[in-house]
Amino acid sequence: MSKVRLGLKILLGIALAYAGIGHLSFSRIAFQAQVPPWLPMDPDLVVILSGLVEIALGLALIFLKKWERQVGIIVSLFFLAVFPGNISQYLTQTDAFGLNSDSARAIRLIFQPVLVLWALWSTGFFKPRKD
Repeated sequence: MSKVRLGLKILLGIALAYAGIGHLSFSRIAFQAQVPPWLPMDPDLVVILSGLVEIALGLALIFLKKWERQVGIIVSLFFLAVFPGNISQYLTQTDAFGLNSDSARAIRLIFQPVLVLWALWSTGFFKPRKD
């Protein structure tokens, strides 16, 4: 694995773990603003559960070298799963995390595919498998 790819994988893992901790503590209210109103669950529960998942995924990216491709796929699927919340935040014009304009919320939407590709690339998904 190249040093750049390894560094970016670890950086993504740290970012996910940090965001997960934020779900459980200092950014909990802001994350609740991103839960789509149509989701039939308590927004606080969604934030807590997704925070726990983010922490686990972040740690998995950092420590589960043997399963990194599988972890990369799961992380990318997680990013896809939370994308409706980002779309909802844009459509409902909900301010959170400094995203207080339609253009700021739209720019965030553009970065979600980047996160998906980052998760896949940094875990070697696009490289031929060595069986």
